[in-house]
Formats: sequence, C-alpha cells, structure tokens
Amino acid sequence: MAGITRKGSAKWHGSIKEGTASVSTQSGALSDQPYGFNTRFEDKPGTNPEELIGAAHASCFSMALSLMMTEAGIGGIEIETTSAVTLEQDGEGFTVTKVHLTTKVSGDGDKAKIEELTQQAKAGCPISKLMKAEITMDATVA
Repeated sequence: MAGITRKGSAKWHGSIKEGTASVSTQSGALSDQPYGFNTRFEDKPGTNPEELIGAAHASCFSMALSLMMTEAGIGGIEIETTSAVTLEQDGEGFTVTKVHLTTKVSGDGDKAKIEELTQQAKAGCPISKLMKAEITMDATVA
C-alpha cells in the first residue's frame, strides 16, 4: 500500500502574545479555527497544538485498538479515549513531556485479551510511535 499524506496548515499574523492565528485541515474538518498565545497559555476560546495532538492520539489509539479487537474476533466493540498532553517549560522553550491515555473499552470477548490489546495499541498506533514523550494509560475494560 502506498503511503498516505494528509495536510494541516496554520496562518499567523503578528507578535507572539498579540498575534492572531488560525489552523485548518485538508479535509475541512477544521477551517480557520483560531489559536494563539491566549488559547495555549491563558485558556481562552480556540484551540492549541497540544489539544490537537491529544485528539489525534485518542482517535488513532481507538482506531488501532478497534482493528486489533476485530482481528481477534471480538465484536460489540465500544471504545472511549481521552489523551492528555502535557506541555512544560524546558529552559527557554517548551517540550511535550508526557501523554496520558484514559480509555474505557468493552467488547464481546475475553477481558484479559482486551487488556492485552489495549497495551499493544498504546505502543503500536502511529501517533504513539511519533511521540518522544512518555506515554502512560489507564484502561478500564468492561
């Protein structure tokens, strides 16, 4: 299978604190969504890179786990995942230092097998592989 390329874009106008910015995705799911210093560090309305990474990670993990569960013959799959991305000051800059997945999983299958698959999905989903930060997880299998 050939590689798949998807695009995201950003526009920035002005200085770091007073500047205005927007982020968009190729699909149009996000279109000129505002972001900036105030949405990243001051909790103002709009998005920020860490929130977008969290959404990408939660969705990628859930999709990978669904695939693994399906391949294991498990039906009735329900997965709800949150990814908390932590940004910390690192000298004069910033670093994403950790990511924590919280997932609730259920399916018509062996609970121990589902728990094993959650760990495999955590390590194996493409967005997890992209991260250099420590990735932890709390998984609840019902």
